[in-house]
Amino acid sequence: MRISERRGGALLAVLWLSAALSAIAFTVANTVRGETERSATSADSVRAYYLAVGAVDRAILYMTWGPGHRNPDGSPRYYAQGMPALRLLFPTGEAVVEIIPETSRMNVNFVRIEDLERLIMAVGADPERARMIALAIVDWKSPMPPGQPGPFDGFYESRIPSFRARHASIEEIEEILLIHGMTPELFHGTYVRAADGRLVFHGGLKHCLSVWGATDRFDANTAEPALLAAVGMSPEAIAALLMARNSSPLGLSPQLLSQIAGPSAGRLGIGGGRTWTFRSTATLRLPDGRLSDVRRSVSSTIRFEENGYETLRWYDNAGTR
Repeated sequence: MRISERRGGALLAVLWLSAALSAIAFTVANTVRGETERSATSADSVRAYYLAVGAVDRAILYMTWGPGHRNPDGSPRYYAQGMPALRLLFPTGEAVVEIIPETSRMNVNFVRIEDLERLIMAVGADPERARMIALAIVDWKSPMPPGQPGPFDGFYESRIPSFRARHASIEEIEEILLIHGMTPELFHGTYVRAADGRLVFHGGLKHCLSVWGATDRFDANTAEPALLAAVGMSPEAIAALLMARNSSPLGLSPQLLSQIAGPSAGRLGIGGGRTWTFRSTATLRLPDGRLSDVRRSVSSTIRFEENGYETLRWYDNAGTR
């Protein structure tokens, strides 16, 4: 009996040891597999990033060449005024580059307070909150006499960490994230559910305000619906304008814009300005020809000069929508 007990105990120990080693082997294999997939995704992300960067450079080049080059059917070979985006094909993938003139945004340093208030309501704030945020933005960029605090300075000094209002021109649009009453949803935008149940992106203030924006006439081909509402367009007119500009590769014509926008057409235009934002979203192509799920977006704001262009801002992670 004593020998049998020892043999049974040894067998049980071997079984437990085998189970433990199997668990360890399974864990190691699972970890290796996870790290391999993570490394592959990271490598694809880097490749997609450089594809997006290259697409920005190509889009700027196409825009510089302009409408002088035409296909046999008369369509623009590279770029024509009014085109809201370019779809660029590469051997390793494809990219969509949105071409957004800064005239599609309001200049945050010169915007009228009534326009600003309507814009903030259009991105989702109630009238009382919109009024408070509009007044806070005006206070932030307005100079104050030495030693005289602004109406919102006490709020900023009570924050942890505390800070002071600039009381000078806004240099970066992200500054308004610090404004009293501002929320990330109002600034960055959010997704709302449409009548058919789909989630639709609703642009925020960063899509409608800029330090290089226009002061009156805004580009109708790329302006956000919230900005169109702020200049007085009705929801029906906005829907018609969006449908018209999305159905044409060259966007709206001045004649069509006048028909759709009605009285608000005087505050809208086509293109214009020297400062543009290029937002590129790149997708890799898999060996079997299908497009990968990995995407990267970059954004560049540039100003065209007589002998080239100057990069004003560059964002490695521009976000997709």
